Amino acid sequence: MRGPSLHPGLCFLLSLSVVMDQKTTASCNCPQHAYCVNDTHCTCEHGYRSDFEQQFFTFPLTTCQDINECDPPISIYCGANAACKNVDGGFHCRCNPGYKLLSGDTQFQNSNENTCQKTTSSATTKDMKDVSRNPVLEPNELQHVVETFQSLLTNNTPLGTGEKGAVATWATEVLQTVESAALETALKSPEQKIQEIHNNNTVAIETRVVTDNCSEEGQIFSLNTHMNSVDIHCNDIVQGNIQGPTAIAFISYSSLGNIINATFFEEANERDRVYLNSEVVSAAIRPQRNLSLSKSVILSFQHVKTDTLSLPRKNMMSPFYLQRKPCRRKAFCVYWKSSGERGQWSRDGCFLMQVNESHTICSSTHLSSFAVLMAFSHQEEDYALDVITYVGLGLSLLCLLLAALTFLLCKAIQNTSTSIHLQLAICLFLAHLLFLTAIDRTEIKVLCAIIAGALHYLYLASFTWMLLEGLHLFLTARNLTVVNYSSVSRVMKKLMFPVGYGAPAIIVAISAASRPHLYGTCDRCWLNLDQGFIWSFLAPVCAIICVMKCPPSRILGC
Repeated sequence: MRGPSLHPGLCFLLSLSVVMDQKTTASCNCPQHAYCVNDTHCTCEHGYRSDFEQQFFTFPLTTCQDINECDPPISIYCGANAACKNVDGGFHCRCNPGYKLLSGDTQFQNSNENTCQKTTSSATTKDMKDVSRNPVLEPNELQHVVETFQSLLTNNTPLGTGEKGAVATWATEVLQTVESAALETALKSPEQKIQEIHNNNTVAIETRVVTDNCSEEGQIFSLNTHMNSVDIHCNDIVQGNIQGPTAIAFISYSSLGNIINATFFEEANERDRVYLNSEVVSAAIRPQRNLSLSKSVILSFQHVKTDTLSLPRKNMMSPFYLQRKPCRRKAFCVYWKSSGERGQWSRDGCFLMQVNESHTICSSTHLSSFAVLMAFSHQEEDYALDVITYVGLGLSLLCLLLAALTFLLCKAIQNTSTSIHLQLAICLFLAHLLFLTAIDRTEIKVLCAIIAGALHYLYLASFTWMLLEGLHLFLTARNLTVVNYSSVSRVMKKLMFPVGYGAPAIIVAISAASRPHLYGTCDRCWLNLDQGFIWSFLAPVCAIICVMKCPPSRILGC
């Protein structure tokens, strides 16, 4: 019994390793706009991404689609008086009608190359009328506001003290001063409905003046600065029965977040790593400061830091250097709450609506200065639970090893039942050993996925052998008084190895072929919970438990 009881399992593992080795040595056949990486995986060319949004893939039907860099969430900013134009595999910037580059070229690549200047011909005047937005004021007046902010930033005596109270008071004064200056500038020239200055690395400002008392019902205005935006209802800008023009200002501060950073967020969990992941933006209304709104404003923030890998190009070419994303990312929509001489970030009245890799969308019931805080929390280690796990599994490994040796070496007790017990002991021993030594080996994504797949297979095989053991016991009890007991035993011997090792292999193969990227999580080499993938393990296990829980007389009919 020693040979037939052990060799099938070893043969299966050896054949599995041969198949994996053949798969890794075979050259890849990549689709259009993709190239091969290490003769094992495909990756899309720059400007394209796979339809499954995987950086590396092997599925033969995967295609590479063009990335529209001009639309959210990327939304390339080309600078003032210019717009982004998407092309296949890339993009370029073009000056708006009525503007042209000083060099005479028709396109450029980014805002740093923007030299769009207004032309003066009659044809240009006609083109200017075709622009969907109103004529934009030359940013001379708003430039004074920018200079005011820069002077306040230079005169940063409270920042040198390091005292949070003084820094908070200074930040509150700066925010209010810049808001007031921008709104006063807008109301000085109400005929210029839109004023904006975006080509500044310190602060970007856009203002809008409303003079027609919301001519369209339900009208919503959208203001954009530095890839951030705010959407607000016109009625909240006009503020009821106020006579005369009303202005709203939307301001983005590039460097202020380094000063009033996440340390001013007192609601954070001490175990979480929290940081400011957006620019600080301000939204304000004049002539009256409308802090309470009838409808929520929608704020969109571009992330300062994304989960895009910052590895050298040569490392990014290999999937074995692909690092995982941080665990359990949480985003907080916050506003700057000033009370007395102190100020801090608060979540009151701010709600998270949506978050992706590059942007966060929030809603707020009031106007103020806003930002996005990001927290990366990791599972808290429980020392007592670790001790129980290692001690318990260590004892289990010892007992399983002794049981396997007993079933393997004691020929006097070898039969179909002990053969099933032997296979169960081997599967559990390998599963527990792999769990103890490799469950947290998440540094290399491919290795972690292989470990997760092996654990998936071994634990499913263990439950399958438990089912076969229960079925064998039932058939044995049922056929004690039947003369064909030996024939039933022969049938069990023929079927138990294909079922015990084959059924779990089919389930794992289907799971790996359909969702290979869901093997392995950010902190454990196990099945990912996304898309209900865990049910590829739970569903078979639950089915086995239900079958074994049925009364003996109904097992075959359950």
